[in-house]
Amino acid sequence: MKKIIALALGAALLLSGCGGSNSSAAEAEEKYGSSTLKLYNWGEYMGENLISNFEDEFGVKVIVEYFDSNEMMYTKLQAGDAYDVLVPSDYMIERLISENMLQKLDLSKVANISNLAEGVKHLPYDPDNTYSAPYFWGNVGIVYNHNNVDPAEVEKLGYSILKDETYKGRIYVYDSERDSFMMALKALGYSMNTEDEGEVEAAYNWLLEMNNTMDPAYVTDEVIDGMINGNKDIAVVYSGDAATILDENEDMSFFLPMEGTNLWSDAMVIPANAENPLLAHEFINYVLTYDASYDNSETVGYPSSNQEVLDDMSAADGIYGENEAYLPRTDYDKDEVFEDNPVLKQKLAELWIKVKASH
Repeated sequence: MKKIIALALGAALLLSGCGGSNSSAAEAEEKYGSSTLKLYNWGEYMGENLISNFEDEFGVKVIVEYFDSNEMMYTKLQAGDAYDVLVPSDYMIERLISENMLQKLDLSKVANISNLAEGVKHLPYDPDNTYSAPYFWGNVGIVYNHNNVDPAEVEKLGYSILKDETYKGRIYVYDSERDSFMMALKALGYSMNTEDEGEVEAAYNWLLEMNNTMDPAYVTDEVIDGMINGNKDIAVVYSGDAATILDENEDMSFFLPMEGTNLWSDAMVIPANAENPLLAHEFINYVLTYDASYDNSETVGYPSSNQEVLDDMSAADGIYGENEAYLPRTDYDKDEVFEDNPVLKQKLAELWIKVKASH
């Protein structure tokens, strides 16, 4: 979910396989009815070799376009743009299913769905993987400099550490209305999916107070380099980005507040208007293989949806074995998955603009 694009929005790359293909374009045309796959994904969200290896093995070309928000992707779909595979987030998949904008997966063509990690099975938006195959997943938590911030204080205060004036001017807050309201609602003991107007108002006031007393810096991808460079002491961060920060700066630690957090996932789906569903199934099945999933997770830093990759990377001798941010927290009753609620999301977006403009 969560590498916001560092490339020009909507830019398209045509990535062509070179010589040495295991299959030819003619063979692909015969098998799939097409030798071209059109993929719509988040920016900086794929392994270094994912596309080229797929192209070489199956004798195809992959056209990749990038989006920077689920809403941007949704707008293009509504406009009639056709893609073979998308990688939207949980709540957006819920919406696309409800609006009949997705094809059901033919799971007989996605045998590697059996490789899924336990933590991404039976998620509420698509409990039987009828429409989606998880790609990356994680939590939202707090990265902090343990030399400047007492770990005991972070554990005691949770999200409220963001209102401790000891750290005024030394915090990053993710510029996302839904994630920011999530932490405020959780700090107050409410569900992040609440529709209660009083609870939403209380969260708004919590964020107003934080904004007006703490001088936070609102960021997106800049939080990664900012914390690697030690520019601030505390940041709200997606766990995959946190894993990268902890790898690069040994002064940083990661904490998931006990008040609960967002358990998010992005998953591969096939739109109803996809022109090449057979090739789309092949790509989804390929991404779920050990090698492709390993490449994805190693490159991006987000937890793999493949159980074996997850186990190997988080093992004591794995590349994230000593990284406390890599493995998502599962089976914690205060963690939640975002539900699709366009009315609530619009309300939070309006209030978030007011929060940031209040100081």
